[in-house]
Amino acid sequence: MQVGLFGGSFDPIHHGHLIVAQAVAEALALDELRFLPARNQPFKVGRHAASPEARTRMVALAIEGEPRFRLEPVEMERPGPSYTVDTLQLLREREPAHRFTLLVGADAARELPAWHEAGALVELADLVLFARAGAELPSLPWRHRTVTVPGVDISATTIRRRVAEGRSVRYWVPDVVAEFIRVERLYLPDA
Repeated sequence: MQVGLFGGSFDPIHHGHLIVAQAVAEALALDELRFLPARNQPFKVGRHAASPEARTRMVALAIEGEPRFRLEPVEMERPGPSYTVDTLQLLREREPAHRFTLLVGADAARELPAWHEAGALVELADLVLFARAGAELPSLPWRHRTVTVPGVDISATTIRRRVAEGRSVRYWVPDVVAEFIRVERLYLPDA
């Protein structure tokens, strides 16, 4: 089974994430694409606005009903920094028959050489970069393939700011995620 792994903070997950996931899953003919919310993303320590549990719940709500998408909670189930190499080792041990493909956006790929044990990643998974057409990609010796994805100019930072300002995020995030943000009072200045 060919399994794609799409990690991130997802603070919150939005339509840009989902469009990229669908495009990459189709381009690579993945059997399954797993979303991996990071408990403690090493490059964003102390900067997550929502709790790990809330971010995980938003991912689960956003992908519900899409048969090829699945939530992979492995990083939520262990303490410490969410190092990708540790996650891949754990998944390979747990599911040795699966072939894993690690999906990395062009922006994150620029930081890839600084990732914990970056060189070991290619031993554990195929590395596929995704980027908008015309985006400048870093030159990496580990890249397996590049997938061009639609350009959707939505960012989690903008969504959090809109919520804090009392503005609507409808159409920016799935309706179920917008409702979760409202009910849980996420991203509000007084929360």
